[in-house]
Amino acid sequence: MSLDISLLLDLVGVFFFAVSGSLLAARKGFDLIGSVLLGSMAGLGGGVVRDVILNQGPPAAFSNPIYLVPALVASALVYFTLKNVRRSGRLLLMFDAGGLALFCVTGTLKALDAGMNPGAGILLGVTTAVGGGILRDITANEVPSVFDPKDLYAIPAFIGAALASGLWQLGWLNLFTGGAAAAVVFLLRILSLRYGWHAPLAARSWTPRKAGRG
Repeated sequence: MSLDISLLLDLVGVFFFAVSGSLLAARKGFDLIGSVLLGSMAGLGGGVVRDVILNQGPPAAFSNPIYLVPALVASALVYFTLKNVRRSGRLLLMFDAGGLALFCVTGTLKALDAGMNPGAGILLGVTTAVGGGILRDITANEVPSVFDPKDLYAIPAFIGAALASGLWQLGWLNLFTGGAAAAVVFLLRILSLRYGWHAPLAARSWTPRKAGRG
């Protein structure tokens, strides 16, 4: 996959995550500046973590101004088009799923192109995919989806990163196959939300205690 295609997918992923951040900011009653900041945090956070780990100079979000454009566009889009904040939850989940799908592919690709082995590449792809969402949710005082026992979040990202790694090793990774891998992640994420799929709890016999029981 060429650098230009990788950059394009990265920017689309930034936009999707930035929209999710701006939608959450709107639901929380933040002002426009808060929307820009939370959108930027969601859109750029995972990539910054990735680039710091790769140690290849300043993160792309700080060295290439074009990465700021999707975050600003996302905030403006939410500001001018969102009519009903209460009904934005489904949109937030859709855009979040899109960002997750694209970032697990581009994060894995960048790691492999930097010389990481396939296992490390998959791990960094997942880290890239979930990093922005974690920063967004913690900042907005929400439980990050990756830690929510009722949610399936990191597993779809892992599957997408593994697919991207396999395609890269076979020499089959291009815009079409990379997009297909991202589509698989997006579909898994949406289906998990629709049907309530989730990973097993940390302890099989554990059940939540009722309030007031200590």
